[in-house]
Amino acid sequence: MSGGGTETPVGCEATPGGGDKKKDSLGTAGSPAHFIIKDLGEIHSRLLDHRPVVQGETRYFVKEFEEKRGLREMRVLENLKNMIHETNEHTLPKCREIMQDNLNQVLQRLQAASDSICRLQQREQEQKKILNDHLIASEKQHITQWEDFMKEQHSRQAEVDEEHRKAMERLKEQYAEMEKDLAKFSTF
Repeated sequence: MSGGGTETPVGCEATPGGGDKKKDSLGTAGSPAHFIIKDLGEIHSRLLDHRPVVQGETRYFVKEFEEKRGLREMRVLENLKNMIHETNEHTLPKCREIMQDNLNQVLQRLQAASDSICRLQQREQEQKKILNDHLIASEKQHITQWEDFMKEQHSRQAEVDEEHRKAMERLKEQYAEMEKDLAKFSTF
C-alpha cells in the first residue's frame, strides 16, 4: 500500500541476499497457489492502491487545466489587443474630433455668456449709479426743503409770538381799564 517498494504477498518470503526469486512455502514458482497469491497481490494493488491512477488523473487534469487556462488567457489577451487596437485606431480619433467640435461650441457659448454678463453688469452698475445720484439729489432736496420749512416755522413762530405778546398787552390794557372803570364804580 505504500506504493514505493515491492510488496511481499501473504504466504511468501523474500529471499535473503536480495535475489529476485521468491521461495514459496506452498510450492514452486509455477504452482497454482503462486498464481493465486500473485493475482491477490494485483487485486489488492488495484483495489486499495489508487496512487498511480490518482497521479495519472491529476497529471491529466493539471495538463488540461493549464492548456485550457493558457488558451483562455491567450484568447483574453488577443481580445484585449484587438479592443485596444480598435480603440486607438477608430474610437479615440472620433472622440477627439467630436470633443474638439463640442469644445469649440462650448467655448463660443461661454464667450457669448460672458459678454452678456459683462453687459448686464455694466447696465446694473449704471442703473445703480443713476439711482444713487438720484437718491443723493433727492436727499439734498429734502434737506433743503426741511431747512426752508424750519426757517418758515421759526418766522411763523416769531409772528405768532409777536401776535400773542400784542394780544396779551391789549388784554392787560383792557383789564387795566376795566379795573379803573370798576374802581370808579366802586366809589359810588
